[in-house]
Amino acid sequence: MQNNQNIYQEIVNAKAHNRKLLAILLDPDKIVWEQLELLIERIIPSPATHVFIGGSLVRTNRIDELIIRLKEKINLPIILFPGNPSQISKEADGILFLSLLSGRNPDFLIEHQVKAAPILIQTKLEIIPTAYLLIESGTITAVEKVSRTKPLDRNNLDLTLATAQAAEMMGNKLVYLEAGSGAKNAVPTEMVQLVSKNLNIPVIVGGGIIAFEQINKIYDSGADIVVIGTAFEKDLNFFKTIL
Repeated sequence: MQNNQNIYQEIVNAKAHNRKLLAILLDPDKIVWEQLELLIERIIPSPATHVFIGGSLVRTNRIDELIIRLKEKINLPIILFPGNPSQISKEADGILFLSLLSGRNPDFLIEHQVKAAPILIQTKLEIIPTAYLLIESGTITAVEKVSRTKPLDRNNLDLTLATAQAAEMMGNKLVYLEAGSGAKNAVPTEMVQLVSKNLNIPVIVGGGIIAFEQINKIYDSGADIVVIGTAFEKDLNFFKTIL
């Protein structure tokens, strides 16, 4: 399918027109390759506007193959959501160039980014600087384990807002509020509302979202993009059911 350009500008335009976006997050390690055609068949009629590819700790070497197979049938932007530079694929359309600003582990603040830079220079990926804020979710998620950082207190809205505002001042183009894969609780709607209302850049929210009602509440709170990962991973009929 065609390569998507100006991914970020399209997100900004959607925000300006209050058009909500939805990304399906696929973890390459959790792909059941025998069911890939079925997975693709379920994505096509879904309300998804983007596909994110990545995970906290990806071991497979089939990321390129996965993206190529998806692009044969799906005409949506394929965006990398990498846990480290080993997950970069030139076959994608863009990459969320993440900095884990909720933690203080230098590997996830700058070290991985430095290692990724020479690789990215050799690709045509659209690079979107993204502040990644891990929010306490009631359980220890894979992101917390791998990054060895503590999430932001879900009840400390002021700290999350200040972190998000600092991220915007530093030049990030997106703020990603993340409860984590398999989170017990999603990001609080009060937090989404406060952050969205006080930023000019688009806000992404993901983690712990398992029901259609949650998606709508998060949209109503001001999120520009909602990410669905585990819910779709566990039930390929997730979107078919809500539609």
